[in-house]
Amino acid sequence: MQSYYIHLIRHGAISPTLKGRYIGTTDVPLSEEGKVALKKLDASMDYPYAKVVFTSPLKRCTQTATLLYPHITPLTIDQLMECNFGEWENHTADELRSDPNFAKWLAGDSEVKPPRGESTADFTRRICVMFESIVNGLMQTGTTDAAIITHGGVMNMLLAVYGLPQAKPFDWACDSGCGYSLRITPSLWMRDKVAEVYQRIPLIRENDE
Repeated sequence: MQSYYIHLIRHGAISPTLKGRYIGTTDVPLSEEGKVALKKLDASMDYPYAKVVFTSPLKRCTQTATLLYPHITPLTIDQLMECNFGEWENHTADELRSDPNFAKWLAGDSEVKPPRGESTADFTRRICVMFESIVNGLMQTGTTDAAIITHGGVMNMLLAVYGLPQAKPFDWACDSGCGYSLRITPSLWMRDKVAEVYQRIPLIRENDE
C-alpha cells in the first residue's frame, strides 16, 4: 500500500531582539541572520523532496518556503498560523507573571484564553482539523510528498497528537529551519489517526558523513 510523506519544517529565525517574547500571529519577517542561516543549511544539507508545499501565511514562513523550495509556489493556509496569544503577544513570561490567567495557562489549563487570543484547546482543534484535511487531500489526489512550513508551536502540538513514537509537545522542539519527516500509512491513518516520525531534517548528505 502506498505511503505518504509529510515533512514538517520550522521557519527560520526572526530578530534576536524578540527572543523570549510570545510571538504568535504578529507578522514579523525573517531576520537577515535567519536568512543567512537557512541558506547555509540548504547549501550544506538536504531538505526532502516535496511536490507541494503548504505554509502559514505569516512572512517568516512564506519567506522560509521561498528560500528552501524556490521552484514551488506555496499554498498558504491561515489555520497553520501560530497560536494567537492576544494581549500576551510581544510580552515575556516575566512581564505576564502577575496575570493569574497566565499562571493557569503555564500550568497547563487548556481552556484558559489570553485576552483577545485563543486557548490551547482552541489552537489544537484548529491545527488538527487542518492537518487532517491536508492528509486526506494528499490521499485523494495521490500526492505522496509534501512539506509543511509552519511555527514551532504548531509542529510541537501536531507531533504530540499524531506522531509515533508518542511524546509531549516540548519533546518535539527543534531549531529554526529544522523539523521532522512523517510517514503516513493509509490503513493505520484511517484506523488510529497516527503517523510514524522516521527522521529529523534537514538530512546530512551521504558524502559528508
